Amino acid sequence: MINFKQEELIERLMSQIREKFPEVDLINITEHPEDPESLWINVTGPEDEDRDMELIEFAGDKVTDILMDYGYHMLVMPIQAERA
Repeated sequence: MINFKQEELIERLMSQIREKFPEVDLINITEHPEDPESLWINVTGPEDEDRDMELIEFAGDKVTDILMDYGYHMLVMPIQAERA
């Protein structure tokens, strides 16, 4: 269950991600299957592999800041869409 502060932090995080990676959209937010205190933020991943790595690095820095400042563990999980 996501609390108000987590929701606020996720909205801010997604705003920062979209500013740098406008092609990325939020898919959903789920709890880690083995640790309900950890959240997975599932997003669409960029089609370009280099850009995908940039997103992972950028988001990693942001969620580390959230963990250090607020104590909430979150992971941004880029999901590649199936290509026909």
